[in-house]
Amino acid sequence: MGTLRVLIKNLGPGLLFASMAIGTSHLVLSTKAGAQYGWVMIIPIVLANVLKYPFFEFGVRYTSITNKTLIEGYLNRGKGYLWFYAFITLFSTFTILAALYTVTAGLFINLFKTPGVSISMVALGLFVFISTLLIMGKYKFLEISLKFVVSILFVALIATTALVLFNGRTESIDGFEATPIFNEVGILFLIGLMGWMPTTVEASSWVSLWSIEKWKTQEKPSLKESLQEFNLGYFFTGLLAVFFMLIGWFTLYGTNTLLSDNSVQFADQVVQLFTTHIGPWAYIFIAVSAFATMFSTCMTAHDAVSRVSLDILDLLFPKETTRQTKRNFAITVIVLAVVNFMVISVFSANMGNLVALATFVSFVVAPIIGYMNLKNVMSDEIDSHLRPGQFLRFLTYLGILFLSFFSLLYFWVIIF
Repeated sequence: MGTLRVLIKNLGPGLLFASMAIGTSHLVLSTKAGAQYGWVMIIPIVLANVLKYPFFEFGVRYTSITNKTLIEGYLNRGKGYLWFYAFITLFSTFTILAALYTVTAGLFINLFKTPGVSISMVALGLFVFISTLLIMGKYKFLEISLKFVVSILFVALIATTALVLFNGRTESIDGFEATPIFNEVGILFLIGLMGWMPTTVEASSWVSLWSIEKWKTQEKPSLKESLQEFNLGYFFTGLLAVFFMLIGWFTLYGTNTLLSDNSVQFADQVVQLFTTHIGPWAYIFIAVSAFATMFSTCMTAHDAVSRVSLDILDLLFPKETTRQTKRNFAITVIVLAVVNFMVISVFSANMGNLVALATFVSFVVAPIIGYMNLKNVMSDEIDSHLRPGQFLRFLTYLGILFLSFFSLLYFWVIIF
């Protein structure tokens, strides 16, 4: 019981990681993977979660031992490392948040039955509301609110998955042919899925920054306790990805039903997946849970990108005007909202293009950032007995090779 109490007390960075990861990669991509390609997609989902694990674990390890953010570690390895990460963050600023807010806006329109309102207008309202919450509530509000949201989602998903498995698979239509995976469309989807499964590798520094923020108001946990809290969040993140894939597989695979790239239609399809197996009475519950999931993902990602942007600017241009002050944080949150609203307007709310662009870039840079994280935890800043063990290092190199291979495959498909 004592260990459980300590674990609950330390809930924070790992919980935020889970909340942020459960969004687009799970609700959109995992569901679509099961619906279009069937059970076989459990393989890339599990592989991506396992092989990317060290990249995220190193962020928790480095920060817990050194009391520095992972981004500070990049600078300590060399300014080139930091500039590379700054470039990736800049690109993420124009894609990740826009993709998340687009999906969330679609769920909002579906939930509150407001088809006459455009995606961009709903997204604008969400930007204003979430920016206000982040500026006024800060980290503590983020952490407390997400404990409720993630709990509700987990209960809803367990209930739905159990009912789906109990009812069995939907029968395939006559003449159904399995969608090929190893053609151009299949490979691009596979890379997109693994690019954001469980989430983008650059998010490893987000967990690092959340840890620093939490320790400002709470006694710092030990390395073992920090890793336990993160591992719990990571495990549930992977488990929920499998749940979403199973739901898509059992309910849509073999029916030739394609999940739409239009965020409003997609939202309706996903909610119907749940209510078909639970019952019409559960529509509001499921719709609210799905919306809350994406809303929390928007909030955590918006908060994280703001903190990361400020940290990068502070390290590249060390002046008082770029530090993590309340005023600078508020300005960054607002700037990100304005920029991503413009991106959504330009893309005309085409969720498919936004998600594809964000996931492909994340996948291509994943092995590079994974190597950068390994350099941090193997540096002289960390005593040899606190560095990753032999198995974790082996898993890291395996992950780098695996992701590098698929990155080269992606370029081959695009060019030839």
